[in-house]
Amino acid sequence: MKLFVSEGNPHCVKVLAGLEVTGVKCDVQLVSHEERVVPFLNRPVLPVLLLPSGQHLFSPNAICQYLFEVVGKEASDDGNQLLEWEATELQPAVLQALHMLMLQGKSGEAGTVLKGPLGWLEQYLSKRTTPFLTEETVAVADIVLWAALYPILSNSTFEAVVGELPSVRGWFKRVSQVPACEAAVQRVLQGKGLDALKNFLQKQPAPHIQRRDSPSSANATEMEDSELMMTEEEVEVAAQAWSKGLPDCSDSTQKKHPILPQEGKRNVLVTSALPYVNNVPHLGNIIGCVLSADVFARYGRLRGWNLLYVCGTDEYGTATENKAREEGLTPQEICDKYHAVHSSIYKWFQIDFDYFGRTTTEQQTEIAQDIFWRLHERGYLLEDVVEQLRCENCQRFLADRFVEGVCPHCKYPEARGDQCDKCGRLINAVELKEPQCKVCQQTPEIRSSKHLFLDLPKLEGELEQWLEKSMGSGDWTVNAKHITRSWLRDGLKPRCITRDLQWGTPVPHPDFSDKVFYVWFDAPIGYLSITANYTSEWEKWWKNPQQVELYNFMAKDNVPFHSVVFPCSLLGAQDNYTLVNNLVATEYLNYEDTKFSKSRGVGVFGDMAKDTGIPSDVWRFYLLYLRPEGQDSAFSWADMALKNNSELLNNLGNFINRAGMFVSKFFEGHVPEMVLQDEDKRLIAQVCWELKQYIQLLDKVRIRDALKCILNISRHGNQYIQVNEPWKKIKGGDDDRKRAGTVTGVSVNVACLLSAMLEPYMPTVSQTIRDQLQAPAHCARAMLYADRGFLCSLSAGHRIGTVSPLFQKLESEQIEALRKRFGGQQPDEETPTGKVPSSTVNSAQPKPPAAAAPAVNASVSAADPEKAKQLAAAVAKQGDKVRALKAQKAEKSVVTAEVTKLLELKKELALAEGKNPEPSLQKGKKK
Repeated sequence: MKLFVSEGNPHCVKVLAGLEVTGVKCDVQLVSHEERVVPFLNRPVLPVLLLPSGQHLFSPNAICQYLFEVVGKEASDDGNQLLEWEATELQPAVLQALHMLMLQGKSGEAGTVLKGPLGWLEQYLSKRTTPFLTEETVAVADIVLWAALYPILSNSTFEAVVGELPSVRGWFKRVSQVPACEAAVQRVLQGKGLDALKNFLQKQPAPHIQRRDSPSSANATEMEDSELMMTEEEVEVAAQAWSKGLPDCSDSTQKKHPILPQEGKRNVLVTSALPYVNNVPHLGNIIGCVLSADVFARYGRLRGWNLLYVCGTDEYGTATENKAREEGLTPQEICDKYHAVHSSIYKWFQIDFDYFGRTTTEQQTEIAQDIFWRLHERGYLLEDVVEQLRCENCQRFLADRFVEGVCPHCKYPEARGDQCDKCGRLINAVELKEPQCKVCQQTPEIRSSKHLFLDLPKLEGELEQWLEKSMGSGDWTVNAKHITRSWLRDGLKPRCITRDLQWGTPVPHPDFSDKVFYVWFDAPIGYLSITANYTSEWEKWWKNPQQVELYNFMAKDNVPFHSVVFPCSLLGAQDNYTLVNNLVATEYLNYEDTKFSKSRGVGVFGDMAKDTGIPSDVWRFYLLYLRPEGQDSAFSWADMALKNNSELLNNLGNFINRAGMFVSKFFEGHVPEMVLQDEDKRLIAQVCWELKQYIQLLDKVRIRDALKCILNISRHGNQYIQVNEPWKKIKGGDDDRKRAGTVTGVSVNVACLLSAMLEPYMPTVSQTIRDQLQAPAHCARAMLYADRGFLCSLSAGHRIGTVSPLFQKLESEQIEALRKRFGGQQPDEETPTGKVPSSTVNSAQPKPPAAAAPAVNASVSAADPEKAKQLAAAVAKQGDKVRALKAQKAEKSVVTAEVTKLLELKKELALAEGKNPEPSLQKGKKK
């Protein structure tokens, strides 16, 4: 490998420090700033890493990631988020500040630019318990952020402006003490301090200096940097597509029920985990299931898919019986009451179900019993006498979630009766040490009872074949794959599907007539029965795997029941059932670093959100902005206000309002003629790129990331308006007035596109924008043609309506009052996790599960040294290829395919060395 760096280039500090810390062997070559090392780029870029394969890495962050991955230190989820933040938020601000200080002498303004990013980092570090950003030792994120901030934090000029920042400065000092970091600084700056940067900065495009009325300063150079990477050909192609305009689509957006699969169409069936009916859903429940599924369903409809979205309340089981006892009602009365509560909440949040049903129906009994008999006839059910815990005080057998005790495997003190949330192992309730009834806290006794079991081991081979196909071709989230594999790793065990309860679907077998089906056998069948309540032709969706794609949305605690138990039931029934193609699971949403608790008044529950006076679209936006896709996230009132005021009010709302106001004020409400110049074409190309990213991300159900594309477009639009100043040019001569017209016309077309992109996220705001612009009906269907790019939808002469602000500021006093109102009474001690599941609404809230440590039972063959040598070289080559693809942010499917090859090679190598091949799956585990 060869690393090309240049003197005085701050980006080179990152890669040299990364090289020293990792100890990777590499030839380092010093070149001038103007040297074009990468032949296919039209401008000089440094640093550059030339790989043995001939590939080039020319992003400093990608190079650092690659170097760390070479030595087996991949970035964590936290680390990857910090690297993304550094590239999109911190680095643009640092470069702008350095340009102001070094070339313009404006130290005060330079410090102001940095206040936001440094303030965020201070807040992040103040909550960490580790000495470094993500771990106990220096990781790639530490090197990248430290190098980015070195020119700032090593200079006393900024100290008075940006503040004390004790956490940032403490962390910075610790990283600075790493010898490799100091060596990298000396090699790049040559002992000249910041003066060494002047030559580099003078040869860089000047970052655009934001005016005081500009809506965003965090990403000041984002649009310009992106434009520099676009070729003239790409810009011209985007401009030509835009000029052709949006076709007048005659397709009706009105739904025609019942929605049924159609030949030649993409038929998509969307479900979200059925919420328990026994309580009111909180924000975590809403984002984990119904809201995430709603965004995807709305997007699919905009894209022209033939899509059905069903959900409903899960109404059977002990939780309902217990709630009925608490409120002095019958179980059916509880179901009726809380089904109405759930329906009302989801309606206010604008969840656009095609049908929202419930499981206490005749169809549920009929379909569940049919599946039961089919399993029974095919020999997939077992009978056994089992020992159960019975609470004599409550006079009933205890369901799994109503007994807690000490885990027999890891000693976790709050393990449930079916699974330990700490080690992830499955548990029989009688195995618990020191069990307690969760209702009365009495110690239950062991009693015997005969039950029916689903023979999962008998179905394991068929299940694994299906999983390999589904995971390989569909979009399963990483946590869904991991949790499913953790269940399979130790081999499946028979799973009890009956319970000694009164409230549930009756077991039709005469020997078990006093029992009902276990909720996790019964509840997923609710998807089928709810669809059957929607249409008598429900089998066209649920017994049609050749034509239907099934997307399941849930929180990760529900994964094993949807990826193992329910599929095994359908596979064993052998009735051509539609199985999940795409299992989408979120992590957990916390509340202000604690957990939601109805009893303590902590957190916002669905029936309370309306009373805050904050519109449902703003709630939707913020929950989707922090959607826990890769890791747990936390709702914060202060952050909600910040995102509302900065992203919605000052960024998105500001741009759309300005674009419309310019049309009304300067051009009498008519879209002016547009004569595109190079700058307009570059904006169109940039918007086109963001639109395509939006499509690619939502196709892969990366809902949170796709939302950022919308905000990026409005940022580019604000920047475009600010640079071109149409309010000044309209007062000039004919050429200036024409220029003002073009800028205004292009801007209002961007606003119209944003209305279509916003529809899945903020449906009311989306419609309001279209109403204000009096956009033609076909503009709402712009996503049908998104593959062609950004197309002009409001042609010259189009008359818009009355334009008014879309968002209101959330004042600090209002937010502080809400924070206190929903803060409740905090206990002296929290649970170890402080987390709640996003999809279940139980009075007994389980903690998030952790995957069980994999068991290793592979046989080891004799060593073959010669073959091992050849395979070692192949592993090294394939490893380079994978790391390069990851660093280049290649398509997920491409990376996955190459990773699979690498893992297979590693297994072959382990066997050739006479080792067990399985430990490679236990990355990061130390004994």
